[in-house]
Amino acid sequence: MSRSSALASKATGYPIASVAAQLCLGEKLYDITNVVTGNTTANFEPSLDYVVVKVPRWDTLKFRGVNRHLGSAMKSVGEVMGIGRTFEEAFQKSLRMVNGFGFEAYGDVPTREEILDELKYPTDDRSRVLAHAILNQNMNIEDIHTHSKIDKWFLSKCFRIKDIYEQLNISSLDNISVDVLRCAKQRGFSDKQIAKQFKCQEDDVRNRRETLHIQCCMKQIDTLAGEYMSQTNYLYSTYMGDADDICNTKSNDFSKKKIVILGSGKYRIGSSVEFDYCSVKCTQYLREQGFETIMINYNPETMSTDFDNSDKLYFEELSFESVYSIYMREKAYGIVISMGGQEPNNIATRLHAAGLNVLGTSVCSIDSCEDRFKYSSMLDRLHINQPQWIAASSPDEIQTFVERVHYPILVRPSYVLSGAAMQIVHNEEKLNQCLTLANMVSPDHPIVLTSFMENAREVDVDAVAHNGELVCYAISEHVENAGVHSGDATLVLPSYSITDKQKENMIDIIQ
Repeated sequence: MSRSSALASKATGYPIASVAAQLCLGEKLYDITNVVTGNTTANFEPSLDYVVVKVPRWDTLKFRGVNRHLGSAMKSVGEVMGIGRTFEEAFQKSLRMVNGFGFEAYGDVPTREEILDELKYPTDDRSRVLAHAILNQNMNIEDIHTHSKIDKWFLSKCFRIKDIYEQLNISSLDNISVDVLRCAKQRGFSDKQIAKQFKCQEDDVRNRRETLHIQCCMKQIDTLAGEYMSQTNYLYSTYMGDADDICNTKSNDFSKKKIVILGSGKYRIGSSVEFDYCSVKCTQYLREQGFETIMINYNPETMSTDFDNSDKLYFEELSFESVYSIYMREKAYGIVISMGGQEPNNIATRLHAAGLNVLGTSVCSIDSCEDRFKYSSMLDRLHINQPQWIAASSPDEIQTFVERVHYPILVRPSYVLSGAAMQIVHNEEKLNQCLTLANMVSPDHPIVLTSFMENAREVDVDAVAHNGELVCYAISEHVENAGVHSGDATLVLPSYSITDKQKENMIDIIQ
């Protein structure tokens, strides 16, 4: 097995590893049952009535001076898989899965020279620059093909997305026609993308869409393009359909309460198999307790996207639009957000505000930990010592804070993973650069500046509580001084230099 064969298995629904194992044991292809349909054999080539687009995920922004050009050596740290009935639908889904943006001209505006250089020598930023070339620079297919060598078929699909943008630009939310809005959704536009064009809220677009009776359909990945009835609920959404596929399996027990579990999304630095493990174990426990489990995830590298690990698998975005739609369609009893890590946490507040029943760790607790301002304020209220800090609300306040505490200063954005855009700065120029980067990474949440204590020791404490009582804990000491992220630090357990008095203070803080 390889990464490619694992991806092919998820894309087609054909259980390659299972079939290969049975072949190794001497079974014949025509004797092996296709577990997806339950009534055909493995002796066939999968038929697809949908389009799959795989896009890699890079984390090059975390490395200064790194060569971002793509070549024969793999540089990605993860991948996503978008599924739809049109290329545009699957393509835009997969782009949003990677970075939250579809085929959009976002970020810094590149010059024509920079665009031509990117087209000729591609980097991890190629899709964004291609969008600028088509949407802003009005480059034609021939010019782009000449410089990039991208097949004209793919470029023509990107220009079809441009056509939708042009139709949206001459419309408004109030007078947009059913055909234009439906066509936009069929070409992969999210409600959020459309809202940006109309300068309105995402909820306004959803309400308008529902008023016009434009809803997605849920289709099955069944390996046979609907020729035979499928026994699994391996699903994806599309606006290129009139009705949902029939799900005639174990999940038709209407006496069971349904619980949605959010997976971890793409792998990147700081988020890997550990969150997927949590999601899978949560799903297994809920099934044992008699609940119907519904997994939402889009990472083909994970166990949670194996169709037999849950009663239903939606291979979909972990966006508010997608999760809310699935939750309401399934009439779910509740949703588990806290097992998937950073990406589900980012939409927790919106899901809670929309009325979804959040199970497990509360949204209030998630927000208190993710929001740097709220967390630091909580420490102050509890009289727990911490370095001096301030919310980066205005240049004057920042300057006053710097004059009071002096450099170095730690810049800490909220709702980020593995220290993204978190840096120790020693001068004003670097501070301004870091504030810009932090605002780009987490624009909707506060940035906190903290006085950085040099030559300090750093300790990790992992603890478990039940009904408000501390059950167990582990104290790990960093070999490196404070300033090295715990993911890159060498940790020692048990700690080697922490005194008993210091341990007592830590336990008091935990309690």
